[in-house]
Amino acid sequence: MFYLNNHKIFRQSLVSLSAIFIWLFGTISYALDLELTQGINKALPIAIVPFEQDSQLQENQLVSQVISNDLKNSGQFKLIGFDKSHAPHELGKVDFTYWKNLGVNNLLIGSISKVGDEQYTVKFQLLDPISQAHLLLNKSYQVKKSDLRALAHHISDIVYQKLTGEPGVFSTRIAYILVNRDEGKATYKLDVADADGHNPQTLLVSSQPIMSPSWSPNAKEIAYVSFENKRSQIFIVNVETGQRKLITSYPGINGAPAWSPDGKQLAVVLSKSGSPKIYLVNLANGKLKQVTFGLGIDTEPSFSPDGKSLLFTSGRGGAPQIYRLNLATQQVSRVSFDGNYNARASYSKDGKNIVMLHREDREFNIGVQDVKNNEIQPLTFSGHDESPSISPNGRMVLYATRHNDKGVLSVVSIDGKIRLRLPSRSGDVQEPAWSPYLG
Repeated sequence: MFYLNNHKIFRQSLVSLSAIFIWLFGTISYALDLELTQGINKALPIAIVPFEQDSQLQENQLVSQVISNDLKNSGQFKLIGFDKSHAPHELGKVDFTYWKNLGVNNLLIGSISKVGDEQYTVKFQLLDPISQAHLLLNKSYQVKKSDLRALAHHISDIVYQKLTGEPGVFSTRIAYILVNRDEGKATYKLDVADADGHNPQTLLVSSQPIMSPSWSPNAKEIAYVSFENKRSQIFIVNVETGQRKLITSYPGINGAPAWSPDGKQLAVVLSKSGSPKIYLVNLANGKLKQVTFGLGIDTEPSFSPDGKSLLFTSGRGGAPQIYRLNLATQQVSRVSFDGNYNARASYSKDGKNIVMLHREDREFNIGVQDVKNNEIQPLTFSGHDESPSISPNGRMVLYATRHNDKGVLSVVSIDGKIRLRLPSRSGDVQEPAWSPYLG
């Protein structure tokens, strides 16, 4: 195992191979705050008027505030301040000249009214003060009080798509591992949360390591690796019910699960026959098919969007690099050549980019490789970044890093122009995974 000691990041990518490579982290808070650290210069000017609403609603149920945070933290929008005396809640009271003079390209107004026990009607309108077509969106929803935040993310998604032409990801979710340490005892947790870090839920708690969460294509299940029985095993857990199913429990390594695009197979890493190799597991009948061979270590499989090939990490060339396996022909070809260390690769949904852990010299950062020209461009520069996971619209990359000596989650755009930080209030976060769209 000639590259296991090169860096803790690759050891973490192989952590499902052996519990010896676990790093124990401190206490983690149960919410994450987004902080925009870098945006784009040509952000779209937008004003969001606080929605008229029931005074009994709490601050975290302020729909317009959630929308404001979503759009601001996307890096694509510049929120314009305004005089409250010009803050309308309905179309007939909008002074378009005022907003046009402020340089506002788009204006969002709305209201929330109670219509029954714990039931609310939410109305909003997206207006264009510049053009003659003032009304861009005009929608109304009736939801439970507990669903107001989810609705706010949904509104952010449709506003984002209307103005940028691309789907938003504000209604998606993230999964990550928490490791709480108290008096020398570690507690491992698999948590899921909204994309902005709110509404965290703990799916699993264990005194033994949990790692490598991987979302199913329908975002209803998560495959992961557990050491709860003192050895590595791969499970699938239902996100809504918490029900679990054991997938593999072979002698040796059971690790790095990755879903096929149709949800019918898992690519996994097993060492039941010697050196760690990649296998496909048929989830309907449990049958295995070995797809990589040789003496080297093969790990971190990831399917192409069409399901016809796999990316994986291998040291067969002398150092960890990315390879592609054609599942029909079994042909293996090397993908990464820039840098002396590349690992944990995955495609963007359109197949045009490959995001990976990338090292130049001794610094580990997140890089993106253009599939056409094979050039790798670094997206991050801290030197200790890991575990990249691409958003379902392919625009953003979620990853783990460190800030102020703490493990945190950060987001960078695929072009490197937008940066977000999701700092934990205390402790560390690791191994994030961004969900697909929630249907």
